[in-house]
Amino acid sequence: QVQVEESGGGLVQAGDSVMLSCVVSGRRTFDKYAMGWFRQVPGKEREERECVATINYSGDTTYYTDSVKGRFTISRDNAKNTVYLQMNNLKPEDTAVYYCGVSPFGGIAYHSYEYDYWGQGTQVTVSS
Repeated sequence: QVQVEESGGGLVQAGDSVMLSCVVSGRRTFDKYAMGWFRQVPGKEREERECVATINYSGDTTYYTDSVKGRFTISRDNAKNTVYLQMNNLKPEDTAVYYCGVSPFGGIAYHSYEYDYWGQGTQVTVSS
């Protein structure tokens, strides 16, 4: 079994910065698998979660959705079994529940169905 726990969300103002953290524990070797940050807004199903950013097993390859490029940075510390999402210059449209996903694959994965373990999610609300 694998446990995934996100932290760091909250209520912020437009232009603020927030860092999300995700710690993974359990039977999966963290440094062999890609990780991703997804977000989900009300009315959307789990399968419709938007891929915000992903990072491969070693951390040398990343992907960002267009709307966050230049503002968000994904990184990982394999020694701490932790992946981060640094979010700068937040906008109201970034408001969502942010989920951390663990992929069974080493390369970056863009779709929610490519992840088999998820955290409980952390709410990020950006006021204008």
